[in-house]
Amino acid sequence: MIRVHSYESLGTYDGPGIRLVVFLQGCNFRCLYCANPDTIDCKGESKEVAPEEILRMAVNQKPFFGKKGGITFSGGEPTFQAKALLPLFRMLKEAGIHICVDTNGGIWNEEVKELLMLADLVLLDVKEFNDERHRRLTSRSNAQTLQTAAWLEANGKPFWLRYVLVQGYSAFREDIEALGKHFKAYRMIERVEILPYHTLGVHKYEAMGLDYQLKGVEPNTSEQLEEARVLFQSYMNKVYVN
Repeated sequence: MIRVHSYESLGTYDGPGIRLVVFLQGCNFRCLYCANPDTIDCKGESKEVAPEEILRMAVNQKPFFGKKGGITFSGGEPTFQAKALLPLFRMLKEAGIHICVDTNGGIWNEEVKELLMLADLVLLDVKEFNDERHRRLTSRSNAQTLQTAAWLEANGKPFWLRYVLVQGYSAFREDIEALGKHFKAYRMIERVEILPYHTLGVHKYEAMGLDYQLKGVEPNTSEQLEEARVLFQSYMNKVYVN
């Protein structure tokens, strides 16, 4: 059984085309700006769903996917449930449905490796390139995330690089430049997405009785986003503000 938090039909922000987005329960990171804090706990208010049920939903929505769309697994952190997801991924492959995994890349084991091999596209969230600042932002090291990126490159697995721009936390010119230099020779990066920081999930913290840690951090201005886009673009192609 798979622990599912929620679904989004006809999604257009998490991978190419129109997609069924499955938000899974459980995460190994503790990102200060997390928009889905209710997905962090391994159980939360999630429901256990049989793989066949998710397959049925994907097959039913397949006519809307077109040539580029498919199913995206987000969260939470999908690789947190890698073992449970493997049978579903195999069934989705047999049904000819494009599979996308949105991951922080911070979990690694044989099940995760097999899961990413079955995926058609990986959305890799690199929270910060500087490890000390990454720890401040997520309470975890970025070492495994960078190793996961190297594995994707070495195994010819297409991926998108995603970077949330947060003033005072990840919007440092020197860190973006270091990230650009690190990834500029990668051939499997199909797209770079700069994700603007937002406070849309703050009400969830209040409802859960939690203290939101980034009070006072302002959303990005259009000028800040454009400056970051140009900086990324100096190292990598196909850079977009999502």
